[in-house]
Amino acid sequence: MVTVEFLGPIGKEPIKVNVKSLKELREILNRDENLKKWLENSAVAVNDKIVSSLDVSLKDGDKVVILPPVCGG
Repeated sequence: MVTVEFLGPIGKEPIKVNVKSLKELREILNRDENLKKWLENSAVAVNDKIVSSLDVSLKDGDKVVILPPVCGG
């Protein structure tokens, strides 16, 4: 299982899913209309490393974090 965490204003509790890649995870998360808008603009980290491609394999125990854009001051 892969743990998925949603930071900041996304406001969703972490979930565990059985997926083998970020592409597969995206397909599952896009089914949630509230998440769909966040996924378009958010960064993604796998095991605390930002990734820029969906061509990332996932294995049991991995952690994926969805990082929405934020502004600070």
